[in-house]
Amino acid sequence: MALKDKDVDSIIYSYSTSSNGLEEENRILKESVSELRQELEKFREVPLMICKVKDIIEEQAVIQIPNGNEFLVNVSSSCGKIKSGDSVLVEQKNLTIIKKAKASKKYSVESFVIIEKPELSWKNIGGLEQQMQEVQEVVELPLKKPELFKEVGIQPPKGILLHGPPGTGKTLLAKAVASSTNSTFIEVVASELVQKFIGEGAKLVKEVFQLAREKAPAIIFIDEIDALAAKRIEVGTSGEREVQRTFMQFLAEIDGFKSLGNIKVIAATNRKDILDPAVTRPGRLDRLIHVDVPDLKGREEIFKIHTSNMSLEKGLPMKEILKKMKNFSGAEIKAAVTEAGYFAIRDSRKKIKKQDILDGIEKVKREEELEGDDYLNMFV
Repeated sequence: MALKDKDVDSIIYSYSTSSNGLEEENRILKESVSELRQELEKFREVPLMICKVKDIIEEQAVIQIPNGNEFLVNVSSSCGKIKSGDSVLVEQKNLTIIKKAKASKKYSVESFVIIEKPELSWKNIGGLEQQMQEVQEVVELPLKKPELFKEVGIQPPKGILLHGPPGTGKTLLAKAVASSTNSTFIEVVASELVQKFIGEGAKLVKEVFQLAREKAPAIIFIDEIDALAAKRIEVGTSGEREVQRTFMQFLAEIDGFKSLGNIKVIAATNRKDILDPAVTRPGRLDRLIHVDVPDLKGREEIFKIHTSNMSLEKGLPMKEILKKMKNFSGAEIKAAVTEAGYFAIRDSRKKIKKQDILDGIEKVKREEELEGDDYLNMFV
């Protein structure tokens, strides 16, 4: 049976449409294969290492790799012009410089430190009258009334060192003086600086002080300063050399700003005995303030602060309670009071009884004993 022209045209159109669809599908498959090949090549590529250029010697460069070691290496002709201080990408086997790394000139220092405007009043601190007075004289007065020091003709310390057992209120003192002077509070933990930024610690220290200048008036609070400023020993490993470089940068930054400036450094430590004398010499952190566990009067003040919003049973034997808290730090007193509140909640009570507080004190003591046993077991 002969096909009509109309039927032939329909068949040709059908084949033409199918052919176009197959060509489009083939094009998409080719693009997918090409993309997969590119991804596969990425997996096959040898990773490059980021290093720092220390010096240029003729057609070669001295680079510092992340562990602190330095090498004299060749520079690829396609690299372009490099100079001392640049970040570069190097081949891992022979450390030849491949190209210049487009690294940010500044670290994201604000994501590393804690920045806040504290609202802590001096009234929220108990048992530290003498320490508060010293901090106010050394930090608050120069920031609020620098003209007094100029008239008398003396230079106030650039910074102070708070030392004493943990939990005694060193951080609270720093936050309170930042609040009273309306200063930006920049908190840095020295141990994290040393552990997380080996190879870049010195630059991060510089960035912290630059951040303080931008947000002045500012208080730089460095906790666990002993992790950074311990007594210098014979430098051996690359890690120890980096810690020393970070420490030297810290000293240089303190020496670099004026004592009557609107930036103050407050450092805290539980181990004053292992600090390098260089950090506490005149002109640096030369005002040493000992923050010890509170006495009987101090314990009473701290207890009242932490129970001010709590519903206490009338007629509590304060002498007995405070006697049980002998040698407690401010943090331990707060912990005991908090535990007393939990004991009341478990019994579905709103008022806190004498026994709740005594049970809270005993629980804190037991936890301290367990921590002490764990510490001793480390040496067994």
